[in-house]
Amino acid sequence: MTIVGLSLGREIDSLMNFPVMGEINSLFNVYDSTINSKVKEIVFTPAVEINENNDYIDLKLEIPGLDPKELDVQVTAKAVEIKGERRQETQTEEKNVTRSEFGYGTFQRRIPLPARVQNDKVKADYKDGILHLHLPKAEADKNQVVKVNIG
Repeated sequence: MTIVGLSLGREIDSLMNFPVMGEINSLFNVYDSTINSKVKEIVFTPAVEINENNDYIDLKLEIPGLDPKELDVQVTAKAVEIKGERRQETQTEEKNVTRSEFGYGTFQRRIPLPARVQNDKVKADYKDGILHLHLPKAEADKNQVVKVNIG
């Protein structure tokens, strides 16, 4: 019996070199870039990172290219809501853009918090496209050690 190795990547590459497949691939690339650009106009969701310890919650949102004055950040005891708009640059001279993966438009994101916070004591800063919120926990939600009586 002879065992023949199969390189799936190489097989797909050779298949894509057939003239018909190249045309189909081009069609999908145009379709994909058109759909992708329309979706990015509608949907932009900032990436979020949450770190929690006993006393506070640190929340980071990745929002590059925005003026922090144009962000609307609201904090309740249980959630953070952020709204903003990434505007497309307008220039008077004609540009020949082949492809753009930048997302433009309004966005809104509501992030539920893992514990209640003191929303009147939130500290915020914005640097290098990262919005950082420092949210102190409410006293009732800080981890407290309680003796449990069994019996």
